[in-house]
Amino acid sequence: MTAITPMRRLEGRGAIVTGAGRGGIGRAIARRLAAEGAGVLCADINEEAASETAGIIRAEGGRAIHVRCDIADERSAAAAVDLAARELAPLRVLVNNAATWIPSATVVDIALADWNRALSVNVTGAFLMSKFAIPYMAAAGGGSIIHIASQLGQVAKPGRSWYCTAKAALIHLARAMAIDHAPQNIRVNSLSPGPVASERIVAQAGGRQGVVAVHGPLTLMGRPGEPDEIGAAAAFLASDDASFMTGADMLVDGGYCAR
Repeated sequence: MTAITPMRRLEGRGAIVTGAGRGGIGRAIARRLAAEGAGVLCADINEEAASETAGIIRAEGGRAIHVRCDIADERSAAAAVDLAARELAPLRVLVNNAATWIPSATVVDIALADWNRALSVNVTGAFLMSKFAIPYMAAAGGGSIIHIASQLGQVAKPGRSWYCTAKAALIHLARAMAIDHAPQNIRVNSLSPGPVASERIVAQAGGRQGVVAVHGPLTLMGRPGEPDEIGAAAAFLASDDASFMTGADMLVDGGYCAR
């Protein structure tokens, strides 16, 4: 993890980051929002990991609490949002980052149960968290919702039909929600990272050098992104610096999609 230079653009705002327990994008986003002054609810299905992230934030001087949350479960999602609204009011920021992973395969070989699980977590989870957060945001005078999508919501990759479908759905969900909730001063955008050297990807590649070797050539920058770079982009979208930005997809992919 790198040191964060805070700009305090989110002072006094409550924020939720789902999937915040991972040593990657979710944790980086939670840390950056807290460094910008937000009180952050670190939500994750792995409660121990969520607690660890909240502890890191507090050690860095920020405000954070944690909760175990299964975002695909209606009651669990509602309880997490209620907790954030109660403990970190006013709730003004929601980052839908949590996702699940299933083995790569074509649609011929993907089991229906796996397909349903992937869509339930990766898309329905964002729907549920937004459903329960929006009334609190509207009561607070507005807010920012960010769906963490992917460059693979714009372009496809072999064996990833489920992933490409889910991420494309998040991009379009953001557009539709932006239209519906602009009158409530709620901005909704998607943020699409390219290949990022997250804890999971580093483990899959057998180390950081493997990530650079495999993913570096896919970007114009010649390297994978860093979780903190995605955290910085999320903080921008959450802040008033992005006050005229809604219904957009922000690509932070090192030029992956420019080829």
